[in-house]
Amino acid sequence: MVVLNRIYTRTGDDGTTALGSGERRPKYDLRIAAYGTVDETNAAIGVVRLHLADAPELDAMLGLVQNDLFDLGADLAVPQREGKAERLRVVASQVERLERDIDRLNADLKPLNSFVLPGGTPAAAFLHLARTICRRAERIMVELAAQPDEPVGDAAIQYMNRLSDFLFIASRTANHNGAGDVLWVPGQNR
Repeated sequence: MVVLNRIYTRTGDDGTTALGSGERRPKYDLRIAAYGTVDETNAAIGVVRLHLADAPELDAMLGLVQNDLFDLGADLAVPQREGKAERLRVVASQVERLERDIDRLNADLKPLNSFVLPGGTPAAAFLHLARTICRRAERIMVELAAQPDEPVGDAAIQYMNRLSDFLFIASRTANHNGAGDVLWVPGQNR
């Protein structure tokens, strides 16, 4: 259980922050950027959920995603090291649940014949924003994983890859099952 009874500690005043392992890193460290951007994705999803009073199924799916993103942040905050006790990790079943949710939502959508511009309903527009933040988090995680001695679990990267797909499909769902999608018209403004 997490207990937060004191919010400021002053330990970060020197420009460093602690990983879950206790190791201190500069605040600009790639691992800090990775879980910080995962947190940013989560915050954007929180804004989306303010606009889903009429979409309880989608809201429930996003509630599960928000909890998963905290799991992912915890995963990233404690690098997996050989010989260390296992900590909370994102697992394949979380990725598989996202795939089932994608398939469930996509079943009600007509195929696209153009790219979709971010917009439509407020929920859809914010879902597109969350999707782009999610993609940035994924890029940072992949860059982190490419560094020596900076492990990132395969399931964690797969989760973020699948999440961006889910957020795209969710945006179409929030746009009245695609009827309100704003489609790109190539060269329209020439």
